[in-house]
Order: sequence, then structure tokens, then C-alpha cells
Amino acid sequence: MSHLQDDEALVKRVRRIAGQVAAIERALVEGEDCATTLHRVAAARGAMNGLMDQIIEAHMDAHVAGPGLSDDERTQGARELIAAIRRYAK
Repeated sequence: MSHLQDDEALVKRVRRIAGQVAAIERALVEGEDCATTLHRVAAARGAMNGLMDQIIEAHMDAHVAGPGLSDDERTQGARELIAAIRRYAK
């Protein structure tokens, strides 16, 4: 995934997600009401879905649809993507 290395936008997104998860932990520890905690979890899940979408797109661009790839490289990239999506969808 060297094409993702040092992607500042991705790093910022992950840090925001980490902050959201920390807020969920604080809500649980401090006994916040269920509705507030559920909203925090839903927001974190949405953020993770957005991150997944962005990384899927980057993988497609680099390992499936990228110019100059051999058929074998495209096949391998597609298989990796399918395996990741299957794990994510469980």
C-alpha cells in the first residue's frame, strides 16, 4: 500500500475516527445516556465506512484499473479487493 503512505488526508481521517472511538469509551466509562452513546457509535461507523470507501477507491485505481498493469496484476488486485470486501461485509 505504498500509494497510501504519507497520505495526510487519510491520516487526518483516521485520527478523527480515533477521537470518535475515544469519545465512545468516555461515554461508557462516564455513564452517558444510551441515546448519546448510540449516536457516537453511529457517527464512528459512518466515518469508518467513509475510510473504507476511500481506501477501496485507491486500491482500485492502483491495483485494478491502473495503467500499465498486467492481466495477472489486475486479477490479483481484484482478488485482494474482493477478499477485503467479504471480510468487511461479515
